[in-house]
Amino acid sequence: MIRAINTLLVPIPTIRAHKLACTVMNAQTLVLVHIQTEDGFEGWGEATTIGGLSYAEESPHSIKTNIDTYITPLLLQDQPTSSAKAMQLINRQISGNRFAKCAIETALLDIEGKRLGVPVSELIGGRVRDRLEVAWTLASGNTETDIAEAKAMVEQKRHRIFKLKIGGRAIKDDVDHVLAIKDALPNCRITVDVNQAWSELEAMSGIKALENGGIDLIEQPISMRNQAGLKRLSQRFDVAIMADEIVQDPQNAFGLAADHSADVFAVKINQAGGLKAAALIGQLAHLNGIELYGGTMLEGPIGTAASAHVFATFPSLAFDTELFGPLLLTDDVLATPLNYQDFGLIVPTKAGLGIEVDCEKVYYYANKALNLVDTKTLKLA
Repeated sequence: MIRAINTLLVPIPTIRAHKLACTVMNAQTLVLVHIQTEDGFEGWGEATTIGGLSYAEESPHSIKTNIDTYITPLLLQDQPTSSAKAMQLINRQISGNRFAKCAIETALLDIEGKRLGVPVSELIGGRVRDRLEVAWTLASGNTETDIAEAKAMVEQKRHRIFKLKIGGRAIKDDVDHVLAIKDALPNCRITVDVNQAWSELEAMSGIKALENGGIDLIEQPISMRNQAGLKRLSQRFDVAIMADEIVQDPQNAFGLAADHSADVFAVKINQAGGLKAAALIGQLAHLNGIELYGGTMLEGPIGTAASAHVFATFPSLAFDTELFGPLLLTDDVLATPLNYQDFGLIVPTKAGLGIEVDCEKVYYYANKALNLVDTKTLKLA
């Protein structure tokens, strides 16, 4: 039986400003769910979004409020005996709230995996890979700064795939910025994310220039509301066009895949509404000949570990992943950080999510955000 469910807002500064077309981030607020059972197990989940309400309809504060007000009382009252029954109950009585549902399901799967002694990946289809190549997003907005940052990453064997956030400037300025970086990194894969910033007409101009410059992948160039336009762009250009914000859950992913509205799907566990939903989207895309990309909402290490378990089960992963979220933060909430090496992330192999959360640090940051502790009295490792 579930003994307690705690939802925590854990704000952690980023190592540098992270600029998107829709916002600029200087910190990330992790929404962490901590579930404890009567028989001594505990599980962790994460529902992290980008830039408050500037990116999607759920914000850290709304996620916490809806978990505390609706989901927690429901689970404590009904006491479902498995994650599957819990999610069936939640989905039957609570509409939307995909991010909140993802955090709850992740924590419950973490507990189930620990109870059974198997990794979460084995509960959602079984892994076919133990390592995931990880892209790094260059988002300072300054060409020379981005080039220096990328070269340092290659030298350290941290990353050799780089994504550029564009769409906030004139198209020519953005294209010049991207192609200068491409020229400086001839042996690296360069992709761009427009975050829906272009009109379809602007996209035709921008994509043509980027394609001619050798860019490998273009993510969500136009509004998620323009599915027909996204399909037209995919058919018009040879460079791969990736659907991101438009891919929201298995139901709408089914329609997108059947219509072949994009060449690639970015799959995100929070955006999908949970780990099992994300795994299903991956299968739907694969069956329809659409390539896959392991996306991120810039989750911390808990959400990143959960994502890694899902992406490890994908039958193909042609465009790799973007699971760099923990590396963007100035502190880690795990006792032992995730294992990044040789341009990739090693998928945890221990039971559950395969991670050990530093509870003291998590609750320190959560309390600090509420001004409930004197920060001078605590020392962090």
